[in-house]
Amino acid sequence: MRERKPARTVALYGMLIALAFIFSYVEALIPVPVPVPGIKLGLANLVNVVGLYTVGAAGTAAVSLVRIVLVGFTFSNLFTMLYSLAGGAASLAVMIPARKSGLLGTCGVSILGGIFHNIGQLTVAACVTSTAGVFSYLPVLMAAGVVTGAVIGLLGGLVVERIGHVARQL
Repeated sequence: MRERKPARTVALYGMLIALAFIFSYVEALIPVPVPVPGIKLGLANLVNVVGLYTVGAAGTAAVSLVRIVLVGFTFSNLFTMLYSLAGGAASLAVMIPARKSGLLGTCGVSILGGIFHNIGQLTVAACVTSTAGVFSYLPVLMAAGVVTGAVIGLLGGLVVERIGHVARQL
């Protein structure tokens, strides 16, 4: 891989963070009419999928962390940030090796990310509430993770196909 110029790298990461931040804001404006808490499309995860295929695992993890903290301080509270950090960490912990294995495409990697994001959040919810009862939501959230992961993965694949070569050259 070609060595990146520091200014270009900072600019690229800044763009990815800004895009993920905007997607998070837009998603917060869209009400999701489902009775199960925690279901959303995960538009900001589109940046994670594209990032894994363009800037790599470390850059994607950094962008994700900064985005979660910024969104947490701007639009939500400490508990929401904690849930998001757990979901993001679990998601990336599965997506990174899945991407590196080459066995799955963007859609498969994203579906795994969607499922494990929900598992991470439920794990924190179980710790916060001191009850395993929150895992009763797991089947519905896993189904939602598959559907939303597939949508984000398909979109991510299209973006990577069109601009991936440009981002990798920066």
